[in-house]
Amino acid sequence: MKYKNLLNISANPEINLLDKNLNNKNNTFSDMGAWHGYYLPQLENKLSYGGFKGPLILAQEYPINLSNDICNIELINNINNKKYNLGESKNVKFDYYPGKLYQYYKLDDMTLELELIFISPRSALIKTTIKNNTLEDLDLNINFKGEIFNQYFSLKDNKLKSNKLKLEKIQNGIKVLFSDILDESSFLSNKEMRFEINNSVDTITYIYENSYQTYLNKKIKPKKNFTIYSTQSYTFSKKEYENEKLIIEKVFKNPNSYLKLNSKRWKKYIDVVESKKNISDEYKKVAVKCINTLITNYRSSAGALKHGGITPSFTYHYFNGLWAWDSFKHSVAIADFDVEIAKENIKSIFDYQIIKDDELRPYDEGALIDCIFFNKSTARGGMGFNWNERNSKPPLASWSVYEIYKKSNDIKFLEEMYPKLTRYHNWWYRNRCSGKDSVVSYGAMIDEKNNSEKEIILATTWESGMDNAIRFDLEQSDEYKVKVNKSVDDNGTVIGYTINQESVDLNSYLYKEKLILSKIAKKLGKEKESKVYIEESIKIKNYINQYMYDDETGYYYDIRRSLEKKKLLINSGKGCEGFIPLWANVATYEQAKKVRDNIMDENKFNTFMPIPTVSKNNKKYNPIDYWRGPVWLDQALFLIEGLENYGYYQDAKIIAKKLFNNAKGLMEKGPIRENYNPETGEGLNATNFSWSAAAYYNIYKYIL
Repeated sequence: MKYKNLLNISANPEINLLDKNLNNKNNTFSDMGAWHGYYLPQLENKLSYGGFKGPLILAQEYPINLSNDICNIELINNINNKKYNLGESKNVKFDYYPGKLYQYYKLDDMTLELELIFISPRSALIKTTIKNNTLEDLDLNINFKGEIFNQYFSLKDNKLKSNKLKLEKIQNGIKVLFSDILDESSFLSNKEMRFEINNSVDTITYIYENSYQTYLNKKIKPKKNFTIYSTQSYTFSKKEYENEKLIIEKVFKNPNSYLKLNSKRWKKYIDVVESKKNISDEYKKVAVKCINTLITNYRSSAGALKHGGITPSFTYHYFNGLWAWDSFKHSVAIADFDVEIAKENIKSIFDYQIIKDDELRPYDEGALIDCIFFNKSTARGGMGFNWNERNSKPPLASWSVYEIYKKSNDIKFLEEMYPKLTRYHNWWYRNRCSGKDSVVSYGAMIDEKNNSEKEIILATTWESGMDNAIRFDLEQSDEYKVKVNKSVDDNGTVIGYTINQESVDLNSYLYKEKLILSKIAKKLGKEKESKVYIEESIKIKNYINQYMYDDETGYYYDIRRSLEKKKLLINSGKGCEGFIPLWANVATYEQAKKVRDNIMDENKFNTFMPIPTVSKNNKKYNPIDYWRGPVWLDQALFLIEGLENYGYYQDAKIIAKKLFNNAKGLMEKGPIRENYNPETGEGLNATNFSWSAAAYYNIYKYIL
């Protein structure tokens, strides 16, 4: 199977799982929206043979290793008391297949095989098969042993603390009980949470504080197999727990059917990749790694999340929620191989679209908030610390919804989403438009944390999605420095904030959104609304091309306002925002050619790992500083699609292949990274990053 072991997920899990960058030191596998995952043993660590390492669980919002190995098999011959050493196996295999983990051990007396798949959003199924290789009965004592970690590492306190877990035996298995813990930096749990192991055969279990032993005796006939099935379930509530018991009962009646269903589902995913012809297997392997990454980062509905969605990264400490514009990018890619997850991801974000009579911010009707998590904020009656309503995110929702429709032809989905999309679109013009030209600026919400100009500007940069972009730097002349404006309604009530900067990317996104809303309206028989969006789009296009483009430098820039005067931010240098007009089809062909010339210049954007977020010759360029130089794959995708919009297909292919060939680890067994050093291709920041995986997948499917 050419798609096995595309990512190294071998590990020796520890209590403190984080490296200095707050990434898990190891990669992991999960599926079906589960909130837990597993590793494979390290080949060189023979003492760890015999079980799937972990699990890694999400303590609501933070990844925690529950155990080094929650269930490790030990085999003893009842006749001669010989303990079989799996480390002495003649042949050992540890494989990560798409959708399945597999272990194989060949000894003289027996062959042992372990398979792990997910069967639901809360449970994994493990199939343990022992084959008697001898010509006599093999009388075995089969032991399953495990130990839970009794501590976690608190980032807030910079030390190990008790996780207050408790082991108890149940019929044919064990369960881990949780306690009420509220560590806003590292661990959130309550007494309803459970981790449980159930076995399909009768067993005897002993508990030894933080460890356990479950065993049974079995005689296996010569050349015959004996198979045990077990499930490992992680649930958050009594309702989930009771529901999972029914699922497991059903699974144990015909477990092999679930293995077949899993194979069928993953074959469907792989077939989509294989449908692209005349391309090398190396690129196909990256596409499958992208699918693995997106599915591992998929979380099903739980806590405050009413629908499931793709999180940015299961392995980065703070990235286990749902961000708005991340989700829109994820959905476009995943719609190609699992359109139902794509639709679910969109709905999860719109579940918390601000409504007219919202108790906190009715003046933000239609807005989509920055990010949502397992726990709502305290202002919403929850206990969460990561939920954020200080700002929104760039308007890519209509693009995402329409791309999903193109894959599904689901007109009911369009009917459901259209009124929500129009409310979101209208919010931008009501709450983020402070000038008479109907041009929109990034800004911030009325929020207790947006309590100073500095904090409002910070939230504004978050709203742009480009947290520390050079174009938002404060050190400008007094006349043209960044200033905060209040947005007011017809009654003079303050309903939000904007900065005195008209962003070319934002208005290009809104231009594209108007065109897409026009298409959706037309499909739904709303001809009048469709025409209005077209008429409005022409005004935006003309404004962007007249005021936001500099003919001398051949590039697009933001505008900084001072009273009635405007200043094109040429001095901030060329950034990725300046090629979004090509992606949105705003630019004229003459303007697009000049932008293209800048892009293909090796001293500007056509670097070793191409498309840095700012031009390499920018005096503030830094190849490792987040949005001030590193390559972000979403922006690179927008650029490539923009080049194709204007007929530069060969240039698009050149950039695309460099992105694949020069990203360190991508074509090997390394994780897909949040961003990359444009000069070396070194991966930066979060590991196993979803929107990079989504962008790479789309580049594979439509560009290469």
